[in-house]
Amino acid sequence: MSSTASDHRLAGLRKLFPVQRFVNDKASRSAFESDGLTAFRAKPLAVVIPETADEVIAAVRWCFDNDVPFVARGSGTSLSGGSLPVADGIVIALNRMNRILKLDPESRTAVVEPGVVNLKVSQAAAPHGLYFSPDPSSQSVCTIGGNVAFNSGGAHCLKYGMTSNHVLGIKAVTATGEVVTIGSTSTESVGPDYTGLFCGNEGLFGIAIEITLRLLPKPEVFHTVLVGYDSLRAAGDAVSAVIDSGLLPGAMEIMDALSIEAAEAAVKCDYPRGAAAVLIVELEGPREKIAFEREQLSRVIAATKPVVEMVAKDDEERMRIWKGRKSVFSAVGRLSPDFLVQDGVVPRKRLGEALVAIEKLSRDSGIRIANVFHAGDGNLHPLILFDGNVDGMLHRAEAVAAELSRLCIAMGGSITGEHGVGMEKRDFLPHMFDENTVDMFDRLRRAFDPKMIANPGKMFPGTEAPALAMTGLHPLEKAGVIQRE
Repeated sequence: MSSTASDHRLAGLRKLFPVQRFVNDKASRSAFESDGLTAFRAKPLAVVIPETADEVIAAVRWCFDNDVPFVARGSGTSLSGGSLPVADGIVIALNRMNRILKLDPESRTAVVEPGVVNLKVSQAAAPHGLYFSPDPSSQSVCTIGGNVAFNSGGAHCLKYGMTSNHVLGIKAVTATGEVVTIGSTSTESVGPDYTGLFCGNEGLFGIAIEITLRLLPKPEVFHTVLVGYDSLRAAGDAVSAVIDSGLLPGAMEIMDALSIEAAEAAVKCDYPRGAAAVLIVELEGPREKIAFEREQLSRVIAATKPVVEMVAKDDEERMRIWKGRKSVFSAVGRLSPDFLVQDGVVPRKRLGEALVAIEKLSRDSGIRIANVFHAGDGNLHPLILFDGNVDGMLHRAEAVAAELSRLCIAMGGSITGEHGVGMEKRDFLPHMFDENTVDMFDRLRRAFDPKMIANPGKMFPGTEAPALAMTGLHPLEKAGVIQRE
């Protein structure tokens, strides 16, 4: 579209925003052409930066009236291309919708705008002995709106569940411009679980403009153990042993040798040298209960024949263990100029088997794969390492990613645990669900968005794809600000 035609088309939208919050020059739009999945890029027609819910509503209604596609975006940390713009569409950037509107310690709830950064909620709740449980590794920069859109998880979702388990109510503007309120501000909501339906919609229903969150009491004590094994499979099988014992840790995470190497180089976390894999297990809760469970955990771990076991003696050691784990995604950039992050899930009982299969896939393809993942719920995050400057390497890496998705489906798992389908894995949706189920998904989407203007090209196969581009680290990763999960 020529600049003149573009300006004419956008004239009505321009009137809704001050000049500094309406962006359509080429250089500024470039900052929004990709999210965490840098393999795909598309420059939007324009970007608007609302500061109020009314401005979001006005922008969506303008898009609906003018048949212009839009995508809502917070920090752009999506790893499935979920917040990738459409070339002839609008980006509605929500970072300035970042107010915590209300925090009620008595009801243990917080009402927030979608652009509030995840970690800010826990920091605001901390003086009251409360916190917000979902903790993606990007929680220092990712926003609550994105967490809702992709039903994000994190290390502690094993015990406490995903974002949908901690959202009580949502005020949203649908793709038609209608403003709806679903759920409630109470933990005793009645009626259909519409908030559960909205969570994980990947931006296809509309935009959440006000979100009521459930807060939890902070655990009294933590017991954090780092266990080294001589094989990745042994670490995976240890996860099943812990769960089979009846324990329910707050978190269980696994890192393989490549991930350990990267984390050690980046943050010097003092992980055991020579281990083929480490398992992090964290118990949390009342002091008396944890005192009992830590003895039980010690016996279970001893039976799994570890090569080393380290128990965090204090908060400093605990934070060092977690710093190593949460640094991996950006630290892997020290091992490879490019990498793809997969987000498949396998049944927990088949975790060890899946890891052996991934190792074989790495050997057969000649492509290194680093593994770091939420072991407790079987959520794999293989990092497929490659050099995008070498002809054909990106497509070879994508072929490996496709094999990993097929592996998860064949083992009875899922193509996504917390990143969403986005545009990265949309072609695999029919591999997981039969035609009638995909059709039901489509009819649900159209109920909210009959014109298909909300984040088109995502989740459903056969839709037009933005251009595949060169790959690389997200600019915030290069700066060491965020980590991918």
